[in-house]
Parts: sequence; structure tokens; C-alpha cells
Amino acid sequence: MTGNSLPPVKLTDSGRPVLLPNEIECFFLSGVDLLCEDEPNTWFPHLKSGLLILTTHRLLWIPEATVSASTSASSVPLASISHIFPHKKSLKSVFASPRVRFQVSPSPERGVASAGSRSVVVTVVVRGKGDCDAFVSKFWENWRARAWEESEKATSSSSNVAAVAGSSSSGIYSSDGTVRMVGVSGILRKEQEMWESTDKSLQDAFQDLNALMSKAKEMVMLAEKMRLKLLSGSSSQTNTTNDEEMGSKEEMQELLLSVGIISPVTKESAGALYHQQLSRQLADFVKVPLDRAGGIINLIDIYCLFNRARGTELISPDDLLQACSLWEKFDVPIVLRKFDSGVMVIQNKSHSDEEVFTKIKVLVMKPDALRSGISPSDAAMTLGVAPAMAKEHLLSAESKGILCRDVSPDGFRFYINLFSEIDRDDMHL
Repeated sequence: MTGNSLPPVKLTDSGRPVLLPNEIECFFLSGVDLLCEDEPNTWFPHLKSGLLILTTHRLLWIPEATVSASTSASSVPLASISHIFPHKKSLKSVFASPRVRFQVSPSPERGVASAGSRSVVVTVVVRGKGDCDAFVSKFWENWRARAWEESEKATSSSSNVAAVAGSSSSGIYSSDGTVRMVGVSGILRKEQEMWESTDKSLQDAFQDLNALMSKAKEMVMLAEKMRLKLLSGSSSQTNTTNDEEMGSKEEMQELLLSVGIISPVTKESAGALYHQQLSRQLADFVKVPLDRAGGIINLIDIYCLFNRARGTELISPDDLLQACSLWEKFDVPIVLRKFDSGVMVIQNKSHSDEEVFTKIKVLVMKPDALRSGISPSDAAMTLGVAPAMAKEHLLSAESKGILCRDVSPDGFRFYINLFSEIDRDDMHL
């Protein structure tokens, strides 16, 4: 065997594939072998026992034994498939693993491409659980749809527009003979035209539900471009913007960040692998809100954020809880934690309670805190978390003997625990 000539697949920390622009996952099959029917020294290797993901652009194969090894994950672009053989059923096939055969053409430049002089026949052997007939139907549908060509056209058209804009940028006259606006006025005019175009797209999208669904993908891509522009603008214009403008930009970034997940995992596409793939996608999603929340966030907050990002593909609380419980089986840097009070949170593995307790000790040893104690709101400002989460930290510190509390009509007040420093042998009554 000359080695794996297939294009590699990049994986996230949770083992999820990094998708191409406009690429959507459509079907999942576990326990799949990709076997080449030609001689053993072919450029297409035998890939055994892996997860097969059918997308609108590729066939992704991820080994089940070493999910985190991105170098061993491979892909077969649908553009390189020249023929899909009909799925024939016979008496023998009833007692054997389902098989799907297709023909692939290689290319020296890209490893696998649509054009090539030599072709090989590849057999998909489904040894795990899964609806093979539904997979074949979706396989045919995606191959005939040729969604990758639309992506290539969109990329080429955007590059052509940029090239035309660059070529016509010299001089003070535009291509139609009018005087071009230059300097600050030109920049403001371009910004105004961009926002008018964006406003028109939003109005067209929200006219009715059908128009909204047809333009959903375009809206997500537009929101992502706007979010990246805001991020770059905030980093380059820090000295020229006031606090109110920075606050509005951060609020806009939060709204655009939650517009949607382009390819949410669904029960229809993942089947029996639904909770497993949902768990991996959730692990990738919580990184940003978890970092912004200081390394720990309430499970209810994640449920709201995740469902808002999924749009119409909502999940139930039981699905979320089951997906979080599967993190113990995967090598992901986050865990699900349950406090003694029953509150469930998601936190980083690197999150240390000792660091939190140290900050709380410093806070309660201040002169004002020694006299009147601290409230969960006071701890929330110091720890940079929500008051409900700060209260859980204070109760945990109390259970460790660091704090003691006083319950009054005004609520909970926590004080430094001095009882542990009292020597019983040195007590005089």
C-alpha cells in the first residue's frame, strides 16, 4: 500500500469534523468499513471500523478507536465519485452486512477529484446499526444535487467582485463616469450602501416563514461576516470609541453569535448516534460562553443558548442532560458538575475550587466584610459570575469550614469562620 492519498479531515477537540463553508451533515453510520476492490497497492487504503458521515460535499470517515487523531480521519469528496452502483437486495444480503458500492476517480493534485484517468471501486460495509436504505437514498440525493458546485461558484464570484473592485479603485472616476467618493465620505457611503443592502435582505427574509427558511443559510453567513467585522473593528479602534459604543458592539456580537448553528445534529440525520454526536457538538459550542462566564456556567443558561443557536431544531432538557453525561467517555476539557444543593453546572476541567476559595477568603477578610459579612451579590462581583452561581460557591466554602453564614430577613450573609481557630483546651467559662 502506497499510503493514504485521501484528503484528511480536521477534527475539533471533541472529535467533531470541521465542516467546509455551506457544508451540512446529512447522515451518520457507525461501524463502517471503506474497502477498495482493486489491488492492495492502490492509492485508496482499507479503512476499517469507523464513523461514516455523509454531508452535502463529502463522505467523512472517522476512526472509532482513536477519535482525536485528526491525521487518520479521511474524506471522499462527492465531486470525485463518478458512479454509484444500485443497491441490490438478494437472499444472501439478508444474512450479510449491508454494502454500498461506488466508483472514485483520483487526481495527483488534490488526492481525489472529479476528473481522473484511473478509477477504483469502493465498497461501504455497514457492520453497525443504521438504516442503510435511507443512507443510500440520501447518498444519491446529495450526489445529484452537487451542492459543492454552488459553493465554488459563490467563492469565484466573490473573488471576481473583489478583483473588479481592486482594478477600478484607481482614479477619481468610476466605471460609469461618475465622480467616485473618496476619503472619509467614500468610506461612509460604502458603509451606508452595505447596511442598506443588509436591511433589504433582512426585510425580504422576514416577509413570511417560507422566505425566512429559504434565506436562513444566507442570514447565518451574513451574521458571521458582521460579527467578524465587529471583532476586527473593536480591536483596531479601541482608542477612538467610547464605553457606550463598545457596549453596543459587544451586545451586537452576542446577538450575531447566537443566530444559528449551520449544521445542527438531529435525530433524523444521526439516528442511533444522536446523543453521541450531540454531546460532541455541545462540547464545541460551550467553549465561548464558558470562557466568557469565567470557566463555569449554569446548565439552564447553556440550554437556552444552545437551543437559540439551533433555531428550529430544538432539543429537550433530557437530551441535553444525556449529552452532558456522555462527556465522561470522551476526552473533552469540560465536565458536568452537580452541587450539593442540586444545581447543575458546566465547568472547565482546569477550573479550581481552591482558587475560588482563595478569592472568597480575601473578600471576607476585608474590614467591611468582617463587620457586616458578604452577600452572594458581593461575591458575584468579585468572582465575575452570576449571583446564583456565587451563592453555590459560598455554600461550598461553608461546607469546607471556610465560612459560616447568618440567615436573616435580609437574606444570607457569610462571614469568615473563626470557630476553627478556637482552642478547646484554652477555653475558660
